[in-house]
Amino acid sequence: MFDIITQRDSNIKNDVLSGITVALALVPEAVAFAFVAGVEPMVGLYAAFMMGLITSAIGGRPGMISGATGAMAVVMVALVAQHGVQYLFAAVILAGILQILAGVFRLGKFIRLVPYPVMLGFVNGLAIVIFLAQLGQFKIVDELGNSVWMQGEMLYLMLGLTLLTMAIIFLLPKLTSAVPASLVAILTVTALVHGLDLEARTVIDFVRDMVPAAQKDSVTLAGELPSFAIPMVPLTWETFMIVLPTSVILALVGLIESLLTLSLIDDMTNTRGRGNKECVGQGVANTVNGFFGGMGGCAMIGQSMININSGGRGRLSGITAAVVLLGFILFAAPMIEMIPLAALVGVMFMVVIGTFEWASFRIVRGVNKEDAFVLFLVTAITVIADLAVAVVVGVIVSALVFAWKHATHIIARSHIDKDGWKVYELDGPLFFGSVQHFRDLFDPENDPQDVVIDFNESRIWDSSGLDALDSLADKYTEQGKKLHIRHISQECRDLLTKAQDYVEMNVNEDPRYRIASDELG
Repeated sequence: MFDIITQRDSNIKNDVLSGITVALALVPEAVAFAFVAGVEPMVGLYAAFMMGLITSAIGGRPGMISGATGAMAVVMVALVAQHGVQYLFAAVILAGILQILAGVFRLGKFIRLVPYPVMLGFVNGLAIVIFLAQLGQFKIVDELGNSVWMQGEMLYLMLGLTLLTMAIIFLLPKLTSAVPASLVAILTVTALVHGLDLEARTVIDFVRDMVPAAQKDSVTLAGELPSFAIPMVPLTWETFMIVLPTSVILALVGLIESLLTLSLIDDMTNTRGRGNKECVGQGVANTVNGFFGGMGGCAMIGQSMININSGGRGRLSGITAAVVLLGFILFAAPMIEMIPLAALVGVMFMVVIGTFEWASFRIVRGVNKEDAFVLFLVTAITVIADLAVAVVVGVIVSALVFAWKHATHIIARSHIDKDGWKVYELDGPLFFGSVQHFRDLFDPENDPQDVVIDFNESRIWDSSGLDALDSLADKYTEQGKKLHIRHISQECRDLLTKAQDYVEMNVNEDPRYRIASDELG
């Protein structure tokens, strides 16, 4: 089974109170992302409940909150619009299976390949996305059905309540840490609005703005327990090919966002989550979503930050959030519907301030302009496109920058030994990026009859390096000269073709390392 409380610095009170706070913040997010995906609000609420409960129970990162997310919602839109919600449920099931396989085959470790500037760009980009998403709460739907900015007293009241919420969250921890400041802020602002009968927009006003005028009076967040149902789609190859592209993207986006959020929480709490276990947890949660009428999801950085900052460290915090959310749906929908939007916006604004990596400005001011460029690039793509594209582009650009910077790091010190042989002592990596510079180090026409290339301080990292060595051997052969190659690994020797006859194997001294080569794949 699993341990509900797994972290030494967690406790039941903090986890429960933090979970209640997170549950309150989950409601408008789940509803909003459901509308983004083109499905009913209850589909988003069910997703938030099931994702939160299952990932908190069996996932690899205690304290991390999962639910319906915007990153995955935007991927779902086209499928829902063209084929309907039942195809979405099928796609979510397949995405979950792919995520489970990623965990089983231990692919979560590849998150380590994400460089630090990409992580910073990811965090800053999501902070900006969260901030921009909250600005939508400052709009209302006019009589013509158009979305317009608030004005006059309504705007001033919204701003005032938002600032009050932020002030409580900022100041209360200086007085006491007995209760989560976010929960106190939400309850205080809610009591103030209804006690003074202020004309502030509430959660139910937000939901009503998203439905047709004829349904406004009947809309509610009240629901029932999700029920098991196999998606009503034809079990054919054609159906599989329809949902497969969406499923693959959903699986990748979900895992990337979840594993990056896991790494962020690891840094904040000085603990270490289990990436492969989280892949399995996310996969199981999405699979269950598909069978129980949820839209699926992944880790939510905003709600995770609320949880961590409110003291939630153990699995109980996420489980509490999910159970309390279900309780709201079943028994207390009217209480959630009356929460002022300003209170939730204020909480999310504080999350933005806490999430944004202000230390990244040090990189911008520093001398490493390549890291600054990657940081800005990932941030911009996260805001403009989506997280998955941003991270992939960031990793590729970082790899190219690394290759370019190390392309000229290979050098050669040459001398003539006692036998009159010229010895090139290499220093630095030989790989695709440094091949050209490697070739320029040698002078086959003017070198003596016997030439030695000593790899004692160098390494051959890929097939491009092997090919460069073979080509160099050809050039010396054409000049009627003999090339001696020393201190390469047995693997390199086996993969060399033209230069193999020139390799001097010093068994007691040759290094042992492996290279990246398709021939060994």
